[in-house]
Amino acid sequence: MNKELKKLLDQKLRQYNRIEFIEKDPICIPHQFKKQQDIEIAAFFASIFAWGNRTTIINKSNELLARMDNAPYEFCIHHQTKDLKKMLGFVHRTFNDTDALYCVEFFKHHYSTHTSLETAFFTNQFTGEKLKTVEAALTHFQTYFMSLEDAPRRTQKHVSSPKSGSTCKRLNMFLRWMIRKDEQAVDFGIWKAIKASELIIPIDVHVARVSRALGILKRPKTDWTAALELTDYCRTLDPKDPVKYDFALFSLGVIEKFN
Repeated sequence: MNKELKKLLDQKLRQYNRIEFIEKDPICIPHQFKKQQDIEIAAFFASIFAWGNRTTIINKSNELLARMDNAPYEFCIHHQTKDLKKMLGFVHRTFNDTDALYCVEFFKHHYSTHTSLETAFFTNQFTGEKLKTVEAALTHFQTYFMSLEDAPRRTQKHVSSPKSGSTCKRLNMFLRWMIRKDEQAVDFGIWKAIKASELIIPIDVHVARVSRALGILKRPKTDWTAALELTDYCRTLDPKDPVKYDFALFSLGVIEKFN
């Protein structure tokens, strides 16, 4: 372990893993809610929208939730056909109203028999088997998510899977929000199926660039293997909470433009 590097990352962690971080980050979206199911649905949308400008991500997340009367769980469970017209015309980058309507259908399906979205990831919905790793959870979730009749093929790209080599950045960020708990109350820590020590760093181009510049990521390709490599390094810094360094690496890249 490079002690000077750890000192730098710990310093940036303390600087950015703070309650003030929430306001300008997509995690502010689920923080608008108190009910667990609302938090889960809002966090899901905010995380899968999370590429590009953070202000746009936040604005688009708020727009979609407003179309759901700012009560996403109630909307998904109790909507009538006429209510779905509110979703028409929504678009955020490659996510459109077809994708939004399918997500609503999926949430209605899942929450009709489950109290939490946690089981969609960490319980195999076809066998009942408990899933013990993030890789298994993400692989299963994509299959389960796309299992409803007439699932639009186009929607699958929004729920990536390790089996395709994807970093699964957005879903790993969603899992960080749901599973990791910190004293600053940024991440929620409301899911208990696995420990924070098992989470995988949400690696994107910014985190990858900073990590390579710091010499802690050697793999030239930014893929699932790179996410595992970076997470393994972060476990040498803190084996119980490796993904906390996402705050440091992301902020160095996006906010401080570290190169």
